[in-house]
Amino acid sequence: MGEQENAHLLEPGLLAAWLAARSIVRGLALPVPDHGGWRVDTGLPKEIRRYVSSEPVPGISALAASIHRPHIFIKMCCSGEQLLKLLPPRWQLRPAGFFMTHEGSLHAPALPAGYRLDVATSQAITTARIFTGDGAVAASGHAVEHAGVFVFDRIVTEAAHRRRGLGRVLIAALGARQRSASARRVLVATEDGLKLYASLGWHTQSAYSTATIT
Repeated sequence: MGEQENAHLLEPGLLAAWLAARSIVRGLALPVPDHGGWRVDTGLPKEIRRYVSSEPVPGISALAASIHRPHIFIKMCCSGEQLLKLLPPRWQLRPAGFFMTHEGSLHAPALPAGYRLDVATSQAITTARIFTGDGAVAASGHAVEHAGVFVFDRIVTEAAHRRRGLGRVLIAALGARQRSASARRVLVATEDGLKLYASLGWHTQSAYSTATIT
């Protein structure tokens, strides 16, 4: 996605709501304002923290220059080329993401034969899993509604079960737990998932680029 395609910047409020909801669904600390965007202290072995902003902001260059260790991520709603221009040479891009939204109905396809769907909501977090006949997890995903957004997260279909419509079933099952009709449906897709979500009526609002030190 080039600079022209990313000319319309994502609304900061939408990004902030998604980031907070994402933190809730993953059991992380809520984001705090930092360097013109937000910081999430993840505290994970391969991700100490992430800095996220809705557009290129001057403070990012100074922030990146002060960081010399791996496992700290800078994420921004812009193209990878735009992000790299703000960072020292030691920073490298990670695979591209796409910030997407959906309006309208989510159609629920039939579950293919031989699979079983389980959906449960606990403490506002909904988890959907699709099992094979022998009890193995073939696909799974999570969702949460918070601050005016309904966020889909970690929608995964195992390699042996792809191209059978399981991702569509998961999205519909999770979306059925949305309480407020006014909540905006949001997710960040990988490049692999982009075509699936586009076929389901999702629209790309912005590139979502990531860089880190390796």
